[in-house]
Amino acid sequence: MKKKLSIETLAVHGTYKKDETGATNPAIYLSNAYQFKDCTHGANLFDLSEAGYIYSRLNNPTTNVLEETVAALEGGIAALACASGQFAEFMTIATLAKCGDNIVTSNLLYGGTHTLFANQLARFGIEIRFADPKNIDEFDKLIDDKTKAIYIESIANPQGFVPNFKKFAELSEKHKVPLVVDNTCATPYLVRPIKYGAHIVIHSATKFLGGHGAVLGGIVIDSGKFDWEASGRFPELTTPDESYHGLVFTKHFGAAAFAAKMRVSAMRDIGGTISPFNAFMIQQGIGTLHVRMERHVENAKKLAKFLENHKNVAWVDYNGLKDNKNHKNADKYLTLGGGSLLTFGVKGGFEKSKEFIEKVTIALHVSNLGDIKTIVTHPASTTHRQLSEKELEATGISTDLIRVSVGIENIDDIIKDFDKALGD
Repeated sequence: MKKKLSIETLAVHGTYKKDETGATNPAIYLSNAYQFKDCTHGANLFDLSEAGYIYSRLNNPTTNVLEETVAALEGGIAALACASGQFAEFMTIATLAKCGDNIVTSNLLYGGTHTLFANQLARFGIEIRFADPKNIDEFDKLIDDKTKAIYIESIANPQGFVPNFKKFAELSEKHKVPLVVDNTCATPYLVRPIKYGAHIVIHSATKFLGGHGAVLGGIVIDSGKFDWEASGRFPELTTPDESYHGLVFTKHFGAAAFAAKMRVSAMRDIGGTISPFNAFMIQQGIGTLHVRMERHVENAKKLAKFLENHKNVAWVDYNGLKDNKNHKNADKYLTLGGGSLLTFGVKGGFEKSKEFIEKVTIALHVSNLGDIKTIVTHPASTTHRQLSEKELEATGISTDLIRVSVGIENIDDIIKDFDKALGD
């Protein structure tokens, strides 16, 4: 039996097998289409009776290397890469739900996700029911026979909340509904949600997986562990699909039915394809994921302790601090006992927080996270700007809140930059 590789070795080597050239990195296949051997071959590919390449909206050799690598890192059976994290979310929900269905989700979400769910998906007739992830009973009460997924984040952005994965997995099993986890802020190096009962994992690969603020990408991982037939909620997967001449996905693709359905329906029909170049760049970033995450978290812990003791800081919220309200689950589930995001407020409220952001010189003021560079963001006026005052309050976003995505620079330089910006 072949020994299972550690996550660090998987990150470095991925699943790439050297081709006839001996190249140690996968080739970038900039081809939108692939020639068929003959008419029978083409027909077999379109009927899904034979594996292969048709058109890069469906799959691409470079992109497939990334998909296989991330599936292995997360412990899934298959993965599908796409153009962005937002499309990864949309593609997942579009595959699971239709008009008249609902999704029960955490109200502690990245602002872009909240806007997609509350506004765009609502326009398509998919109801989004928000609940407090700190109260599992709220989720339980909202689930009915039209619910198609439970949706949470492994580390809430920007609140830092880490859910009790075990309880959510039990709820998922009770109702025979898949548990979907956005693992962007934790990455598989800090937690592998499938290990704790998640069925589908989502990443904005733009963030920590890519890691260098260069390219966009998203990816969805299918655990292969959800029993679609036993659930009885997903006829699109368990009954004949007329667009493929009566093919039944669960019978044809087995455990990988969901990933296959996403690729040949949602990706085929809606698009959202990732560039092979972007897939290559994200694959390169993954090679240093474990090294970067260790420094990200180490720096975040040191910066949080510094801010806690600064006279001009009103409050600090970081799940890696032992007295933090989110530390219990962070310590239980995250390998390093905390993430790399923290939030804080400056004494004096919004105006002083705004003043701080405009005074930092090393930290970047951009709408991103997961970069090797430290980033400061004011969510209420940027990433969560589309939320109403009531929604901001419900999601724990105060007007003075500054989100910090702590980079991998020398921590002394980061602290000096913050200290100077906070003033005497």
